[in-house]
Amino acid sequence: MGARRIRREQRQIDMKASRLRNGKVKAKERIRRDARIKSLLQKTKPPYHPVVLSWLSAKLGKPSSRISEQDIKQLLQSHG
Repeated sequence: MGARRIRREQRQIDMKASRLRNGKVKAKERIRRDARIKSLLQKTKPPYHPVVLSWLSAKLGKPSSRISEQDIKQLLQSHG
């Protein structure tokens, strides 16, 4: 009767180890992605590619339809 509990606990242990292992790689990838998207923003003009709009939306915390040029300029200046 305790087999489900044992499987669940083992899954929790496995997921915790996976987060520790993969978290470092993902943090480095986030830094690389931020740099890549920022350089795209500086080179291109609206309308932006959906990947860029998605990134902007996540960084600014607002829907892509509400993002203005002023928001983008502020983001680029504040994050260097």
